[in-house]
Amino acid sequence: MSTPMRLLAAMLPLALAACATTGGAPRAAAPDASTRKPVDATPAEGIAPTPRRVSPYAPAQEDLSKRGDYVAGGLFRPGVADTVPDEIPDVDLIPEPEVRDEPRARSGNRDYAVLGQKYRVLDDHEGYNEEGGASYYGKKFHGRRTSSGEVYDMYAFSAAHKSLPLPSFARVTNLDNGKSVVVRVNDRGPFHKGRIIDLSYAAAVKLGYRERGTARVRVEALSADGVAVASAAPVAAATAMDKLVQALPEQKPVADTGNRFDMHQDGRTMGADEFDAWMRARQIRVATGKPTPVAANAAPAPAVVAPVAVAAAPVTTAAASSPAAAGITLQVASFSNQRNAEQALSLLRGAAIAQAQLQDADINGRKVWRLRIGPVSEAATPELAARIVGLGFGQPQRIRN
Repeated sequence: MSTPMRLLAAMLPLALAACATTGGAPRAAAPDASTRKPVDATPAEGIAPTPRRVSPYAPAQEDLSKRGDYVAGGLFRPGVADTVPDEIPDVDLIPEPEVRDEPRARSGNRDYAVLGQKYRVLDDHEGYNEEGGASYYGKKFHGRRTSSGEVYDMYAFSAAHKSLPLPSFARVTNLDNGKSVVVRVNDRGPFHKGRIIDLSYAAAVKLGYRERGTARVRVEALSADGVAVASAAPVAAATAMDKLVQALPEQKPVADTGNRFDMHQDGRTMGADEFDAWMRARQIRVATGKPTPVAANAAPAPAVVAPVAVAAAPVTTAAASSPAAAGITLQVASFSNQRNAEQALSLLRGAAIAQAQLQDADINGRKVWRLRIGPVSEAATPELAARIVGLGFGQPQRIRN
């Protein structure tokens, strides 16, 4: 195996970073190469500053010495204690991650087991809202690849979670002091009873539990418009896909071509003779399988486009659905607005994707409509996914049947 291939293979296993944290906060350690002071973010003279906030802390680079070193059960160096730098970062200068729709990471999204315990990765983040314990992890994992293949950066707002898809975004709120932070979920863990999330060092500082080591928190999954998908707001906020569909040009009705015989003209009912004359004037005849004779000098008749009536697509209720057939189901998008969902469904069917369907579901009292395709064969999935992306929907997610 070539060196690049060996490097790629080393990135794929689950990092399972948070499983080695202790009951308290990681111990403080003397500064070293992994502890960074803020870099000068002041723009050079004559250069306009970028409108988007940039962290003053340089992004973490992979530490090759932290590859591998798993033990039985999936833990990383369980005998080595985690530590944190003496320096406390200025978290007010660190921007929160931008919440956006992203394709799933190539690694870290399969069901897995740690210490004999099996864990199932959620099909999507919709409706996730949970309260429980939070811990954090520091220098031991700084510069190490996470389960998603990204490099863990203790100076960024990120998190490890046992079941949310990678990547996901969530708002984490400290229930003891009300402080909150938006994090990017890109790792697996924590594997300690009573804990639901493991935050980065910077996120723990932001929430005010650096010294204590743990906190009671609420974790709310976020949609691409920054609204918690489990929110019970009276009016459901439009998702990013709702906005995309709303931006599509309105479909105009087919214009009246005037090629419809009016049975009532001049105050009287037309008879067969008038109808025959109307047919002859337009060179129309009842279909017999024979062509209509056309005079040599006659101008071609304008094409008549008849409007095609499309039956309303039925919405399948998830609870009432019959067992899915064998194969793969692709979830294209989720909508908070049924009209937008039906318009997106029409777009797929108009592209000859006949297996497209809508399924509705109640998520914490909030109704959503899921646009799905399938089941389809494994062989047909890549080409179908490419067509979906080409229509502007983004990379679809695979749903287990």
